[in-house]
Amino acid sequence: MMDTKRFKGLALFILAISQLMLALDYTIIFVAMPSLGSELGFSANNLQWVVSAYSLIFGGFLLIGGRLSDLMGRRRMFIVAMVLFGLGSLLGGVSDSQLMLIIARGLQGLGGAILSPATLSLIMSNFEEGTERNRAMGVWASMGGVGMSLGLLLGGILTSYIGWESIFLVNVPVALLAIILAPRVLAESKLKSQTKHYDIAGSISVTAAMLLIVYYLIQAPVDGWFSIFTWPFALLGIILLLAFIVIEQRSKEPLLSFKLFRNRNLTGGALTAFLFSASFGSLYYFLTLYTQNVLHYSAIQSGLSFLPLTLSAFLGAKLINRMLTIVGVSGTIATGMGLGTIGFLLLTLISPSGNTWGIIPGTIIVGLGQALVFTTMFIAGGTGIEPKDQGVASAVISTGQQIGGAIGLAVIMAIISASLGSNITMEMMQPADLNSAILTAFFISAGITLLGILVAFLTLKSTKAGKIEDRAIIRSH
Repeated sequence: MMDTKRFKGLALFILAISQLMLALDYTIIFVAMPSLGSELGFSANNLQWVVSAYSLIFGGFLLIGGRLSDLMGRRRMFIVAMVLFGLGSLLGGVSDSQLMLIIARGLQGLGGAILSPATLSLIMSNFEEGTERNRAMGVWASMGGVGMSLGLLLGGILTSYIGWESIFLVNVPVALLAIILAPRVLAESKLKSQTKHYDIAGSISVTAAMLLIVYYLIQAPVDGWFSIFTWPFALLGIILLLAFIVIEQRSKEPLLSFKLFRNRNLTGGALTAFLFSASFGSLYYFLTLYTQNVLHYSAIQSGLSFLPLTLSAFLGAKLINRMLTIVGVSGTIATGMGLGTIGFLLLTLISPSGNTWGIIPGTIIVGLGQALVFTTMFIAGGTGIEPKDQGVASAVISTGQQIGGAIGLAVIMAIISASLGSNITMEMMQPADLNSAILTAFFISAGITLLGILVAFLTLKSTKAGKIEDRAIIRSH
C-alpha cells in the first residue's frame, strides 16, 4: 500500500482526469450524433435519447449518490462509479442496436451520478484546508470547464478518423487506470456514524421525483407541454418532491438536511450552477447544429471550429486564483457571467454564410467566462460545509447544473417553437430558418447570464481567496 500523503500529485491527477472525463462525456456525443444516428437507424425523436438517457439517470441519482459517498466511503464509491462508467462506455462502444446504446448511456449516467460528488469530496478530504486544497479544487473544477469545450473538438477528431464508437471506448482505459490507482493514492473518507441510516423513504421519493421531472423536461418539447403523455409525469414528480420535503423534516438522519441551505454560498452556488448550465450548457448543442446543419461542416471541421473555445477555456482556468484573490467568489462568478453575456451577443452575428466575425470572438469570450463560472461555483458551494455533508453538498451543486441544463434547453426550445408556430425539430429546418432559431437561443442565453450576474451579487458572499482559507482553518479548529 502506498503512503497516500506522498502521492498527492497522482491523487490530484486521478481526480482531475475523472472530472475531465465526465465533462467530455457531456459534449463529446454531440458531434457524433449524425453518424451514430444514421448507422443505428435512429429517428429524429428517438435520437435525443442518446443524450437524454444520460441526463435523466445522472440528474435522478445525484443526491443518493452523494449521500452514499458520505456514508459508505468516498474512495469506495469512486471506484464503484468508475466501474459503472467504464462498463457503460464499453457497452456503448460495442453497441449494435438503439436499445443497447441507450442502456449504455443510462449506465454511464448512473456512474456519473456517483462519481461527481465522490470526486469533489475526495478533494476535500485528501488535501489540507487552505492553499493546498484551493489549488487542488481549482485544478479539479477547471478540468470540467475545459472538458466541456474539449469534448466537441475530440469528438470531431475521433468520429472522423476512427468512428463514433471511439468516443465511448476512449473512456475505458481512463476508468481502468483510476480503478487500479485509487486504492493506492487516495485516502478513504466517510461519515463516522453508528447507525449508517440510509433514509430509504427519502432516497426513493427524491430519486423518483427527479427522474419524473427530468423526463418531463426532456420529452415535453417533443410531445407538448400539456400533452397527456407528458404533464402527468411532471405532476407526479412534484407530488413526490413535496413528499420528500415532508420526509426529510421528520427524518432523524435525512438524505438532505435543509439546514444546509442556510449557507448562502451553497444556495448561491446551486443557483449559479442552474443558470450556468441553462446558458453556457446549451451553447454546445446550438453551435453543433450551426456548424453541421447550417454550414454543413463534416464532423472533423465541426470539432476543429471549437478550438478557439477550448483554448480560451484553458486560459480562463489559469486566471481563476488571481480573480478570486482580487474580486472574490461573487466577483469572479459575476465577471464570468458578464463575459458570457458579451460572448453570446457576439454569437448573434452568425449567418448562414458562415460569418466568423461573430463566431470566433464570441466563442473565445464565452470560453473565458465558462471557465471562471464553472470552477468558482463549486468552490463557492464547498465553502463552510461540514465534512459529513461534503458529498451531498456537491450533489446539490451538480443537481442544479443538471436541472438547469434540462430546463434551459426546454425553455429555449419552447420559445423557438412558439415563434415558429410548429413543433418541427430543429434538425429538419432549412438553414436560414435554423440560423434564425439559433440566434434566438443565443439572445435567451445572454439574458440568462445577465440574471447570473444579479444572483452572484445577491446570494454569494464576496469572500476573497485569503479569507476563504482563514475561515476554513478557523472552522477546522
